[in-house]
Amino acid sequence: MTQSVLRPSEIHPRLAGTELDELLHPERLIWTPTQLAGLTRTVTLDLGERIAEFLHFDQDRRWWARLALTEGLELWVLTWLPGQGTAPHDHGGAAGSFTVLRGELAEEYRYPGGPVRQRVHVAGDGIGFGAGRAHRVTGAAAGGSASIHAYSPPLVPTREYASLDDVPAEIPPLPGVLR
Repeated sequence: MTQSVLRPSEIHPRLAGTELDELLHPERLIWTPTQLAGLTRTVTLDLGERIAEFLHFDQDRRWWARLALTEGLELWVLTWLPGQGTAPHDHGGAAGSFTVLRGELAEEYRYPGGPVRQRVHVAGDGIGFGAGRAHRVTGAAAGGSASIHAYSPPLVPTREYASLDDVPAEIPPLPGVLR
C-alpha cells in the first residue's frame, strides 16, 4: 500500500503561532474558488493588522511575501502603489482569490469568449475565481494598497498576454496541473 506524505505547512515567520495554522487545512489538496475567497477574507479580517505591520511599498516595483504554502494552497500578500500593476495574465489552470486589505485595486478581467470587464475592489472586497479567468490588476489608491491572494493548486506559473483581447477561447491548464 502506498501512503501519501504531505509536506508540512510553511508559514511566514511573522505569522507563526497565529490562527493561520488552523485555516490552512493541509489535508485539502484542491481548494474551490469559494473556499479560497473565504480564506483570503478571513486572513484579511483576522490577521490583517498583524500583516500590515510588515508591509513594504517600493516605488520601483510591487512588493510581495508568501504567507503560507501547503500541498494544496499558496497564500500571498502583495502591495501596490498607484499605477503599479500586473500584465494581463491567467493562472495556468489554478483557481484563485484575492481580498483587498487596504486601499483600492482596479481590475480588468475576462472569461474566455466573453467581453473585457472592469471593476474596482476596495478594502474588504474579495473575489474567488476559477481556472478560466484572466485579469490585469493595478493599484488605485493614493496611499498605496495591499491585498491577500490565494491559489490552488500552488506554484502554478501564470501565462501573460499582450492584452486581455488575446485570451484564447479556452484557457488550458499548464502541464501537470490537476483540475
